[in-house]
Amino acid sequence: MFPTRDAIDAALVQRLVREQFPGWAHRAVTPMVESGNDHRTFRLGDDLIARLPADVAYVPQVEKEQRWLPRLAPHLPLPIPTVAGRGRASDPFPAPWSVYQWIAGRRPDPAVLPGDIALAENLAAFLSALRRTDATDGPPPGEHSAFRGGGVEQWDDQVVRRFDLLERPARDRARGVWRDALDAAFTGPPVWVHGDVAIGNLLVDDDHQLAAVIDFGCSAIGDPACDTVVFWTQFRRTARRAFRDTLDLDDATWARGAGWTLWKGLIMLTNITPGEAEFAKRVLAEVLDASP
Repeated sequence: MFPTRDAIDAALVQRLVREQFPGWAHRAVTPMVESGNDHRTFRLGDDLIARLPADVAYVPQVEKEQRWLPRLAPHLPLPIPTVAGRGRASDPFPAPWSVYQWIAGRRPDPAVLPGDIALAENLAAFLSALRRTDATDGPPPGEHSAFRGGGVEQWDDQVVRRFDLLERPARDRARGVWRDALDAAFTGPPVWVHGDVAIGNLLVDDDHQLAAVIDFGCSAIGDPACDTVVFWTQFRRTARRAFRDTLDLDDATWARGAGWTLWKGLIMLTNITPGEAEFAKRVLAEVLDASP
């Protein structure tokens, strides 16, 4: 059986490192507080991290990242995770896992990010470079990417069932946003998408300059609309305009991106995690009241 999330602890990682990477066995293993949802992450000494899938559903992301991150990195203007070791499935842990180089930085300040024009432009430039990177033989959307890169119609049933969570006139506006998203079919060639452009996957330096983009577990090749969601979830006013102008996507892609954001907000609206329902209300207000 796959271990529970709590069972993926420092003792397990220490055992795996000792067995598979004995040269690193002397290093201290420390759980990271901001570990993420899909994977459990641990500091391994000062300059490495160990990253293990937290559930069997996330196992396919491991080998995808190991294969593609080294190929993507040379084409991108910012650092992304660098594979330092490839852990194998074993009796203590029945799945592959990874060791990465440590990237210095911290999450952006949520009080600063919404109006940070430079960060908005740099993030958009990064996503544009990712979009231009050769997608030949890249992974198409699927469960491994939580269907990021796929069409918004994937979520039609989930969205339609949740319209009644909204009061009028927000409900009517939501129906219009969703209809526009479904009508704006993706017709371009598939391109690389990050799949989870969120504040937790961005690192900034001491001057709040964007320093790295991490966690490519939801990456795929397909429709770039899913990578526009941050426009509504994080940026405001001039930073929002800077992000849109630099990203340079057509109106149809932005319409589908609004659909992705609507889906995300409606799903989070019923989440019991503290703070997520309030965040969802703010996101829904943005996507229903603000045009890209």
